[in-house]
Amino acid sequence: MRRIVTEKKSNHIDQSKYQYHAHVYYCSETIDQAKKLIRAISENFSFEIGRIHEKPVGPHPLWSCQIKFHGNDFGVFVQWLIVNRNGLDIFIHLCTKDNISDHSDYVCWLGKSKSLRLDIFK
Repeated sequence: MRRIVTEKKSNHIDQSKYQYHAHVYYCSETIDQAKKLIRAISENFSFEIGRIHEKPVGPHPLWSCQIKFHGNDFGVFVQWLIVNRNGLDIFIHLCTKDNISDHSDYVCWLGKSKSLRLDIFK
């Protein structure tokens, strides 16, 4: 059975003003898998891709690589990640000027969620 969802009211949100970060998580056993995913992202999207860290950085408990993207790309990019993440865990968050909320309230996870070190923002 196919379900069709329609909005009763048009509450269009201008996504162009929002920026997001996607953090691909990996470890020594999965770094090659992460590099392959990050290479595929660079080949398919024009996003700013950060360094491939081989240590935990900031609030992130595992090795990670950050991808910056705009709200207009959220739907297409997150759908692509769902299909192509190949078992890697990915943390996605909105970027406002409130680091604690950005990393705790305005988030979604692909795969298993992790506990972040939010105390660094206090």
